[in-house]
Amino acid sequence: MTIEFPSVEPPSEHARTEALARHAVLTKPVGSLGRLEDLGAWVAACQGECPPRPFTRPRVVVFAGDHGVAQHGVSAYPPEVTGQMVANFLAGGAAVNVLATAAGATVRVVDLAVDSDTAVGDFKVRRGSGSIDREDALTREEAERAVEVGRRLVDDEVDGGADLLIAGDMGIGNTTPAAVLIAALTGSEPVAVVGRGTGIDDQGWMRKTAAIRDALRRARPVINDPVALLAASSGADIAAMAGFLAQAAVRKTPVILDGVVVGAAAVVAEELAPGARDWWVAGHRSVEPAHALALGHLSLDPLLEFGMRLGEGSGAVAALPLVVMATRILAEMATFDSAGISGPA
Repeated sequence: MTIEFPSVEPPSEHARTEALARHAVLTKPVGSLGRLEDLGAWVAACQGECPPRPFTRPRVVVFAGDHGVAQHGVSAYPPEVTGQMVANFLAGGAAVNVLATAAGATVRVVDLAVDSDTAVGDFKVRRGSGSIDREDALTREEAERAVEVGRRLVDDEVDGGADLLIAGDMGIGNTTPAAVLIAALTGSEPVAVVGRGTGIDDQGWMRKTAAIRDALRRARPVINDPVALLAASSGADIAAMAGFLAQAAVRKTPVILDGVVVGAAAVVAEELAPGARDWWVAGHRSVEPAHALALGHLSLDPLLEFGMRLGEGSGAVAALPLVVMATRILAEMATFDSAGISGPA
């Protein structure tokens, strides 16, 4: 199997220009809504029309998978929590479930590589992944299959009516491969990307730094081959997420990005499908140091800075109401003419 994405068409500059012109005649001083105005123009550009359509089916897809490196003391939680959290998502008890309900989105969880049986394992590529500091996470065939699963999930969701997508992550130890991917593609050193993840202590931080250092030695020789990089240093969940983010751009569907794990998938997705980043907006900036590097690499400015580091898609869902508001302002706010109000002199 050879992974190839078609050329990504950029969002419509004509619709963006129309949106900015419309902001100039709405009943407010020009620029007075700040980034909400630019955000609404981005939505209009993604939809190719102005005023943009209010979103009707925002969809969160949580990618779950275990990581072999978690067996080596890089997380504050044991690996079995991944499978337990999948059950929690399905029961509606996770943070992203609560946030999504409040924001008007629905949640789907998919098991790509959980090291136990789950109720959502139809797309499972394998159980767990190799410990990336000493072996490949996946075979190349598994990496390709995971990317294809991500593409298929986008097609399923968009064909089913989803008009805005959010990727979330669940996997104990997954900030370690995320940091490796970001370091490899941004040319950063281990100490620049290692974070506390689930809340590790100083000893855990040192173990994690060493694991990232060793994994980077294995990742750097393949940075010019995105699929080989995913095979060496990610996991089926992150590889599928990269395919998901790339395919969303191919399908001209806007995406709100979450934190460091989704950010890592995004930097690889941009390699798989150059120009995909124009279809994404950064929901927030995680406190994980690698996330700031990923956003800088993608030239994306976060909408929120709330000190969040949970994952699951939670930071992206927290930003969803801002995207909805920015869209509805363009669609529903009165113009000076329609309201009978005198415009600027």
